[in-house]
Amino acid sequence: MGIRDDIAGDWHASLAALAWHVEIGVDEVISEAPVNRYDLPETTRAPAAVATVAAAARPTPAPAPVQPQVDAVEAARVAAARATSLPELREIIAGFDLCDLKKGARNTVFADGNPEAHVLILGEAPGRDEDIEGRPFVGPAGQLLDRMFAAIGLSRGAAEPENAIYITNVLPWRPPGNRDPEPAEIAMMRPFVERHIALMNPRVIVVMGNTPLYALTGQKGVMRARGTWTSALDRPMLPMVHPAYLLRNPIAKREAWADLLSLQSRIRAKN
Repeated sequence: MGIRDDIAGDWHASLAALAWHVEIGVDEVISEAPVNRYDLPETTRAPAAVATVAAAARPTPAPAPVQPQVDAVEAARVAAARATSLPELREIIAGFDLCDLKKGARNTVFADGNPEAHVLILGEAPGRDEDIEGRPFVGPAGQLLDRMFAAIGLSRGAAEPENAIYITNVLPWRPPGNRDPEPAEIAMMRPFVERHIALMNPRVIVVMGNTPLYALTGQKGVMRARGTWTSALDRPMLPMVHPAYLLRNPIAKREAWADLLSLQSRIRAKN
């Protein structure tokens, strides 16, 4: 047997030994003596050192440019000022992307009712039913609102302006979980509310709840303010409690009825 045969025999023997070790589950090779790698000669660590030097020699990438912060309130003011009609304002609001509420909403809830109405109802924000349907006040609170105003001869479906109401909200998108709108969100959407009211040009404004009261006056406490006429945006304004509150507290309907009679007296005197 020659040298080549010896090498071939050793190779086959080594392969068989390796296969046997794999079969019995050996998956790691450990030497008989520990190796202190800190004592390895410099030539062994040279590739790592070269890589470190090469990395240090590479130019440091320039930092990403800092994006300027956008003033959302000012952007809303500029966008709202472009609207010359209610349909145009609807499109501008639907295209406004700086309010995070829009990302989680199904629909932009703009308004409902007769835009020629003498009375504008300003609510808080869409709820679940409004977000689905795309109209304000269509859930249980909205159904109560319709009955309330029907009791004094007003309806969102009336063709005559003196018998009609027009309904919108401070926020056109539903807050997650129907939470209260945050002050920053109210401030962002206020320019659109102001423009909405200017274009619709109602004779009186009825604010229902704390959020619209705060949006137009900067004050809260609708329970103290309700029933007392004041003014906002150079128009008479009547604060009332939100219909959702009346559903939870039916005893408060007596005060709400007094407020409705006050509104009826006011608009009849104007006609």
